Amino acid sequence: MATMLRDTDTYIMHFDRFGKELAAQGPSSLLPLRREAMAHFTELGFPTTRHEEWRYTSVAPITRIRFQPAVADGNGLTQAHLPLGRITGCRLVFVNGRYASELSTPGIHAERGWTLPRAVKAGSLAAALKTDFERVETHLARYAAFHQHPFVALNTALMEDGAFLHIPRGVIVEEPIHLVFIATRAPSGRGEPVVSHPRTLIVAEENSLATVIETYAGPDGDVYFTNAVTEIVAGENAVLDHYKVQQESEAAFHIATLHVQQARSSTFSSHSISLGGALVRNDVRAVLDGPGSESTLNGLYVARGQQHVDNHTVIDHAKSHCNSHELYKGILDGRATGVFNGKIFVRPGAQKTDARQTNQNLLLSQDAVIDTKPQLEIFADDVRCTHGATVGQLDEDAIFYLRSRGIGVEEARGLLTYAFASDVLGQFKIESLRTHLEELLHARLLRGERVRERR
Repeated sequence: MATMLRDTDTYIMHFDRFGKELAAQGPSSLLPLRREAMAHFTELGFPTTRHEEWRYTSVAPITRIRFQPAVADGNGLTQAHLPLGRITGCRLVFVNGRYASELSTPGIHAERGWTLPRAVKAGSLAAALKTDFERVETHLARYAAFHQHPFVALNTALMEDGAFLHIPRGVIVEEPIHLVFIATRAPSGRGEPVVSHPRTLIVAEENSLATVIETYAGPDGDVYFTNAVTEIVAGENAVLDHYKVQQESEAAFHIATLHVQQARSSTFSSHSISLGGALVRNDVRAVLDGPGSESTLNGLYVARGQQHVDNHTVIDHAKSHCNSHELYKGILDGRATGVFNGKIFVRPGAQKTDARQTNQNLLLSQDAVIDTKPQLEIFADDVRCTHGATVGQLDEDAIFYLRSRGIGVEEARGLLTYAFASDVLGQFKIESLRTHLEELLHARLLRGERVRERR
């Protein structure tokens, strides 16, 4: 009689099958970490809607598919196929989670007129684990805790490669560092859905300054699963701007965790844009662990059809005299569903905290649904904290006004929707990135066309 497989068994078999190979990706001391992470994943299992943090997001569609480990098959990719090609600066490309040197442009790029400072390390995490293990090991898996998060545990156990960025003390990187994660179809003859577990570690030492863009993309219509984890360490007085552009296939699954650890007087900003994916979950946690640090979390999620996008954020004020600002906006059409769960946590002793959180949602159809839950947990008495959420539809008076000026009803709706989204895009400091996303939204909202890459 056949034995019924549990949801986790496929991934346990992945770990057993590739355990020796994965151990070879880095020093043997990494193997106990992988084993511990897999043990926690096995114990925790996949979350269900009975878990409070997953109450509005069911991962059953992921558990029903037997994803196979993705292979490093570029499938004929060239630099012309890469998203955001107009952005200058260092570009590191990862195909199915693995570094693709032939598609990357690290270091010096004379044609584009920029040079990455020689002291900066930017490249493959797998390579860094072999050549710079002590520096990587100091931070890897120290912040994104896998003990209570099964997807982080799964990534930690099965990560093979990803990005490693190290910006030394006092170094200023003037051009953006662009991390491009591309999912490709399974090799010929193997049509099964694939999964990858890309890992990113960014260490910005004291008094450094840098801008990092993470982009996730894949072929339209393909079913695949991206399980990504990013850890960022911002040293004293460091300034780091982080952008994430998620434009996966609308049949794909995207689960991502971002953990940021901030030291005294550091400044961190995150701008997250979610456009693709059938089921998307973004977990963001910023820990303000030094007095005088400041954190900004902004996000825009645009969903249609039957897409589901879930944004969970935590801003942890662990020390005094810290500021945080958060603005997330959602635009939902068709039968799309969205979730926003944002928590501001003020620990005892974190006096003089100033924290603001806003979530605004626009529903373009009667069938679209949003579940929003802003939260404050305050254990200090000298603070200033505000939060709020709104859910609404387009203003009929505004539509009537535009129509009275000779604008068609669909174009009027598109213009108002675009204006709603522009509050988030207007805070982008990279002009070429802002222009690119404005064009994508213009095509999607104003003309109602399918989102397509323009290079």
